[in-house]
Order: sequence, then C-alpha cells, then structure tokens
Amino acid sequence: MDAVLWLAIGIVVLVVLVGIYLYNRFVTLRTRAENGWSQIDVQLRRRYDLIPNLVETVKGYAAHERELFQNVTEARARAAGASAPDDRARAENGLTAGLRQLMAVVEAYPDLKADRHFLELQEELAGTEGKIAYARQFYNDTVAKLNTAIETFPGNFIARWFSFTQKEFFDIEDHIRAPIEVDITRDA
Repeated sequence: MDAVLWLAIGIVVLVVLVGIYLYNRFVTLRTRAENGWSQIDVQLRRRYDLIPNLVETVKGYAAHERELFQNVTEARARAAGASAPDDRARAENGLTAGLRQLMAVVEAYPDLKADRHFLELQEELAGTEGKIAYARQFYNDTVAKLNTAIETFPGNFIARWFSFTQKEFFDIEDHIRAPIEVDITRDA
C-alpha cells in the first residue's frame, strides 16, 4: 500500500512540475513575442520619421511629382495608424510601393542622387530597413515557437487552461521577393 501511495504522489508531483514548466515556457515565449513586436514598432516609427525628410528633399528637385508625394504621405499615415500585425503588414506594403516609386523618380535627377543630405537620408533608411527585417525575423521566429507550443501535446492543455492564444505573423512584402527585371536588348 505504501508503494502505491508514493507512486501516486510521485505522479502528481511530476504532473504539477510539467504543468509549471509548460506555463513558464508559454509566459516566456509570449513575452519574447511582445518584445519582438515592440522592436518592430520602434524601427517602423524610425522609418516613418525619415520619410517626411526624404520627401521634402526630393520635392526640391521634382516639384511636379505632387501626386506621388501625396501618396507616400498618405501611405505613411496609414502605416503609422495600423496596429494589428496583419493590418500593419498591408499598410507597410503600400508604403514600400510608394517609396519604390519615389526612388524611381530620384533616378531621373542626377543632382539629387549626389546631394549629401539625400544620400545620408537614403543610407539611414537602408539601415532602418535592415533593422526592420531583423526585428521581423526575430518576432516571427518567436511567434512560430509560441504557436507550435500552444498546438502541441501536452502544452495544448495548459495553453487552453490558462488562455494562451496564438499570435499573428508579421509578413511584409520584401523587395527581394519581387521578380528581377532583366533587359538584355541593346539599342544599336
């Protein structure tokens, strides 16, 4: 009888310890995901702060591109106002498209491409884009771990019991994913 009692106590203690471990793992992953999201937010806000300076610099050279400047400004406002990862990703895609158009306009103005202020802004924006990509990677990796832990056994019981929910991935269109256009024709 004593052996059965000790075995039952051992099993209960083991189940409680596994439950505590899983709960703490969920809390850790949720906290890392929230930290990752805040890092994305920091870098996106930095990007939003750079865009007006970039637009103003280009405006000085290409004043007739008023509609483009308006579109970029509106896209920036939409992106800054979005909060959920899915909404934010859609808004960021629109903003990225506007920035691509803005950079295409820059190509037509050699003096602008050589402007020190513009070059510094462009370099800062490129650095910020790299930081956004890193923060997005960290966040999505953490969300993948959290979502997997929530869905797998025996964690799914603990997750349901303590109301841990899955998080959305943050996936914005990457210029690297866009098809590369190659023109091999040459004008004679």
